[in-house]
This record gives sequence, C-alpha cells and structure tokens, in this order.
Amino acid sequence: MATTQQLSTPTTEVSFRENIGRAVAHARKYPSMWVGLTILILFILVIVLADVIAPVDPLAQDLTFRLKPPTSEHPFGTDELGRDIYSRVVHGARISLPASFFVVIVSVIVGTFLGALAGFLGGAVDEVIMRIADVTLAFPSVVLALAISAFLGPSLTNAIIAACVVLWPEYARLMRSQVLVVRSFEFVMAARSLGMRELIILVRHILPNTWTPLIIKAALDVGGIILLVSALSFLGLGVTPPAPEWGAMIAMGRTKFYQWWLATFPGIAILLVIFACNLLSEGLRNWLDPNYK
Repeated sequence: MATTQQLSTPTTEVSFRENIGRAVAHARKYPSMWVGLTILILFILVIVLADVIAPVDPLAQDLTFRLKPPTSEHPFGTDELGRDIYSRVVHGARISLPASFFVVIVSVIVGTFLGALAGFLGGAVDEVIMRIADVTLAFPSVVLALAISAFLGPSLTNAIIAACVVLWPEYARLMRSQVLVVRSFEFVMAARSLGMRELIILVRHILPNTWTPLIIKAALDVGGIILLVSALSFLGLGVTPPAPEWGAMIAMGRTKFYQWWLATFPGIAILLVIFACNLLSEGLRNWLDPNYK
C-alpha cells in the first residue's frame, strides 16, 4: 500500500504542474483574451463592491456643490444637482452590465433554440422562423429598438425587451447555418443509421459542435448591448432619471461643453467595457479557431 501511494503521488504532482503549464501557455498565446477578461472581472468586482468603493449615495443632492470639477472630495466632479459623479458611475455599472448580460443570455437561449429547430427540422418550421427573423433583421437595430421602446414607454425593462427583440434573430440565423453544416457530417448519419431518435441526435451530437461561433458572438455582443441600452437612455427611452445609468448621464452632459466631466467619465466606462468585450471576443476566436496558429 505504501509503495502504491509513493508511486501515485509524483504522477499527480506532474499532472497538476502540466495543467498549470498549459494555462500559462494559453495566457501567453492569447493575451487579448486575458486582458479583456481581466477588465470585465474588474467591472464585476465594481458591481459587487459598489457600496464599499463608492459609499456616497448616487442619488443624494447637494446644490452647494453644483457642477464642481473633479476634486479630492469628488474625484469625478459633480453634476447639475450636486450629485457625486464617481458614485453614479460606479453604481451605474449595476444597471448597464447586468442588463447587457441578461439580454445576451436570453437572446442566445431563444435564438439557439429557434435556429436549431429551423436548421434541423427544415420545411415549414424553417420557413416560419426564418421569415420572422428576416423581417426583424430588415430594420436597422437601433431604429427598431427605438420604435419598440417608444411604443412600450421609457423604462429599463422595456429597453431590455427591445434589445432582446433586436438581437435574437442574429443567433437564430447563426445557429441555423451551423446546424445545416453539422447535420451532414458522417457521425450524424451514422447515429441516424443506428436508429437513434432525432431529438437525441440534435442534443447529443449536433448542438455540442455548434457552440463556438455563438460564444464568440456573445462575448462581442455584451459591449454592443451596453451601447444600445445607453443610446436608448441617451434619447430618453431607456432608464428614467434619477437612476445612475451611463447613457442617461452622458445625455445630461451633452449640452454642457465646459463641464466636460459630466459626460467624460461615464463615456470612459462604456468605452472600457466595449474594449474589453472586443478583446475577449478576439481572443476566444483565436483560441477556439482550429486554423489559428
């Protein structure tokens, strides 16, 4: 027994060291992925620790500090109601990022399900789903989102609904194209020849081989949805005041050129998130692409 333990321990240690070595090698080979992921993790920490790193109430007004430039007491300055912009930017992450993640997750689920059905079943099911997707994609995404938000009324919930309606057809068409390619592979034909049920073939053999483009697109779309929701708030069709949302904060500062801090700092927050999502998406593509060297 002792001999067996002595022999097994080095093997475990070598395996652990090999895994660490592979992780380090991946980090060096795909730096953009890790940089983008690190920035997003930092923003998630900001969401979790917002009350600690920005204890000032983002809705608290103090007209004696109205439109003050950045100081040690207010690092990002104050707005026209004397509210601390630093606190509003930090707490605004709790609105913009979760809303974007929610939209992307819902769109991926709905689009993947409908696209898989359209590509696998074909026929009338394919025609109905794809024609609905085509009609939705025929409109520019921002214009359609504006129309839906204007019809439903300005609120964060309605902005999220509008973003989901705009985004899901893209995932449906992407999943359909992937399913059409994979279902003609030999291992799918072999499973069908063995009498396996169609639903099991779809879930067990086709879907696991179609997820790569969806993950890459989802990572990229997080930043795009933040920009879309911020644009709706900027136009008064998203988050309603006094909620500290980045797009609404930029809208407040658009007419105050000399108070540059009003729009600069929430704009930088949006820029960083979009930059991180682009880096993460690029890194994932390089990592998951079998032709990348």
